[in-house]
Amino acid sequence: MDLFTLAQDHAAVFLLMLTRCSGIFIIAPFFGSLNIPMTLRVAAAVTFAVVLFPVVDGLGAVAAPPSVLAFAASVLAELFIGWLIGFVAYVCFSAIQMAGKVMDMQVGFAVVNVLDPTSGQQIPLIGSFLYNLGIIVFLVTNGHHAIIAALVESFRAVPLLGMQPSLSLPMILVDFTNGIFVTGMKIAMPVTFAILLVNVALGILARTMPQMNIFVVGIPLQLMVGVGVLSMLLPFYVMFLDVLFNEMYGKISLALRALG
Repeated sequence: MDLFTLAQDHAAVFLLMLTRCSGIFIIAPFFGSLNIPMTLRVAAAVTFAVVLFPVVDGLGAVAAPPSVLAFAASVLAELFIGWLIGFVAYVCFSAIQMAGKVMDMQVGFAVVNVLDPTSGQQIPLIGSFLYNLGIIVFLVTNGHHAIIAALVESFRAVPLLGMQPSLSLPMILVDFTNGIFVTGMKIAMPVTFAILLVNVALGILARTMPQMNIFVVGIPLQLMVGVGVLSMLLPFYVMFLDVLFNEMYGKISLALRALG
């Protein structure tokens, strides 16, 4: 093998690694936040590729794709692998946002939206609070390290130019997306049930005391009960996040095995 071919293969390995590393900066929580400058995200992706290059290059020789179309297809495949790692993590945080939206609808904060700087979207008040608290717990428990570890492990589970997606991958992604609704309702269930009891009590009062203005009493009462129950549940919510993040790491491994 001549020096030019060897340099070409090494350059192809580095570019494909850079593409896979860039995938997690598209959608992954914290890494893909819009409030992180694009320049910083590109620099971080290049740093990951430079640090991992000796390790990945030592796993085995990789020949550069023979044509431009083949190389473009390889780039898309590597970008999909990195995106998949970030997508699985994003699904877990989407469940947190959905739980916040359900709580906001029950408590009465549904009309109050705030701008989420990490996604650039308008999200409800409690949803924003739970999401930001989840990001803090994610960083404190070194969840971002786990995302990087999953990226490193992906080069062993799915070698460069070695992606062979199985037919089970679409069903796995559907199950992950379905988990958004199930997990979100689990988080929102205590507040939802408390507001349901309040509404039942207000209904009984409306029947027994017709002269009472239920709307004047009910809205502040729902607000106080909802915020009070949420404040009591915060320690358990943090514990639930630990379980949720552990499941997230297992789901990432499951998704990577479906690509190998």
